Amino acid sequence: MSDQDRRARRREARRPGGPSRSGGIKPIHNKLPFTEILSPEGVELIHKASMRLLSNPGILIVDYPPAREAFRANGAKVEGDVVKVDEDTLMHFLRMAPSTFTQIARNPANTLEFGGRTTIFAPVYGPPFAGSLDMGRRRATLEDFRNFARLTYMAEQMHHNGGTLCEPNDVDVRERHLDMLMAHITLSDKAFMGSVTHADNARDTVTLCRILFGEEAIAQNPATISLINASSPMRFDDRMFGALEVYARAGQAVLVTPFIIAGAMSPTTMAATIAQQNAEALFGMCYAQMLNPGTPVVYGSFLANIDMKSGAPCFGTAEDALALYAGAQMARRYGIPYRSGGNFTASRVPDAQAGYESASTIWPTIQSGTNFVLHAAGWLEGGLIAGYEKFILDLEMCGVVARLANGIRLEEEDFAWDAYDEVGPGQHFLGAQHTMRHYDTAFYQHKVFSMDNYEKWEAEGKIDPVVRANGIWKQMLKDYQQPHLNEAIAEELNAFVAQRRKELAERRPRTEWKR
Repeated sequence: MSDQDRRARRREARRPGGPSRSGGIKPIHNKLPFTEILSPEGVELIHKASMRLLSNPGILIVDYPPAREAFRANGAKVEGDVVKVDEDTLMHFLRMAPSTFTQIARNPANTLEFGGRTTIFAPVYGPPFAGSLDMGRRRATLEDFRNFARLTYMAEQMHHNGGTLCEPNDVDVRERHLDMLMAHITLSDKAFMGSVTHADNARDTVTLCRILFGEEAIAQNPATISLINASSPMRFDDRMFGALEVYARAGQAVLVTPFIIAGAMSPTTMAATIAQQNAEALFGMCYAQMLNPGTPVVYGSFLANIDMKSGAPCFGTAEDALALYAGAQMARRYGIPYRSGGNFTASRVPDAQAGYESASTIWPTIQSGTNFVLHAAGWLEGGLIAGYEKFILDLEMCGVVARLANGIRLEEEDFAWDAYDEVGPGQHFLGAQHTMRHYDTAFYQHKVFSMDNYEKWEAEGKIDPVVRANGIWKQMLKDYQQPHLNEAIAEELNAFVAQRRKELAERRPRTEWKR
């Protein structure tokens, strides 16, 4: 087959209406009034404190002169490696960021709108370990990554396939981004995240997206969103800003998130911590707009507090929730989509501690109006473990809060006048026609938690939710069916990956461990 024929096949494969899984996953439309803990005056105090931090002491940019020069060229003061930016300059660029944007997916039915009242759930990101009831805690492998990609694809509560679902430690670090990206592309047809471990890896992500969707399509709407972390306090490095530059110049979305453990990477007070988080997030998003005005950005917040006795990070605390609510208010002040929250826990196993801490995070996530939720399923041990059973248990909670976000409908049918006419005073409604009409949809139907009485639970083997979750994820993997991918596109994707592996192998020292 000629190259011309292959290009024609790829163009045909990308036409709307091509082969894809029917249906699609719709994100949450949050109908709740958002909880706001800061007064309008409080929001402005945080803003002014952030502007003061940005002007003095400023932000340290390590080992990446292009970013310092971009700020200098746009009026900021650069003193060595430190950049000091004034409010007028920062807000000039920040106003260029869109308040909403669309991320395309391989299945058009899974395309997602970021911002407004939309809440998007994505799974855990970044753990070096995987954990399950059968195998315990161990170093994660590529097969674990692929399993979580399959589970996320199958989970109706997960709207987005996420990014580094776990670190595949059995693959050379120089090329594992290729395996992870190909797993997202081939094992799911939901939207996914890009690689940020090196600027070259970001370029590989953009190239794969161009092959998958076409250059014109990803120029109109981003095909990937990528996590850019500030190295708090008040610091960005070459790895993060190098990846940000690649994505911004290609018009791909970036999620700028300070990584703060309050008491260690910020002061112990919430006011100072939130102001610092705000300053760091705004600085990164400002740089994206300097590179390419209109680049889609998301205001990120990842904030826990330190245990002052042990030095360990704490999750699900009152301080974490307060910061989550406040961050959402600050993002709305600037008109930018917000990322925060999830099902966080410091627990090593999916026990009572994990349940309480996760619930204490996912409720504020919804109540604050968070738009993009990383770590919505599978997080254990402060993000060190991607837990199989925890993933399933978190799906249950995601379903519960999704029902909460839907609010109370007040249509005529919802007042059930015919049921009152049929049943009358003093009788039950179990057999009423209105009940029969709404039997399947009236209340959230639990899939993991049991509502049975003790006797029934005992007769069926006293199975607790963790054991039940263990059986559910195993059955999901047995039932998994890979979504269709056009042969010509798959061929080009595989050819590019093979070429990149060859290039990386040629650069690798002979003594280095090989795959």
